[in-house]
Amino acid sequence: MKTQITFRHVKSHHPKLQDEANSIMESFTKYTDEITSANVEFLNENNKTVIITVHMNGNVLVAKEETDDFHKSLNEASEKIIRQIKKVKTKQINSRTKKVS
Repeated sequence: MKTQITFRHVKSHHPKLQDEANSIMESFTKYTDEITSANVEFLNENNKTVIITVHMNGNVLVAKEETDDFHKSLNEASEKIIRQIKKVKTKQINSRTKKVS
């Protein structure tokens, strides 16, 4: 999986935050191995915003979260992506096991 991490409007580079984002992106592989790439954007505007975009076999999953802290935004956005991955996986399983009448 290819991971890209971008900081926008942030004055300094945050290696700890970048490491945390990388480890969270790698943890998505335990839910599915179909993920081809992931993008994480850290935006420092009015609030601390994190946008996670995950590409997996024709599906694009996006989660955006705004809080007063980048760590909190990253964790909440990753929880949203995990829910979306599980939803896509159950739809794929249900479509394969659908009975023909």
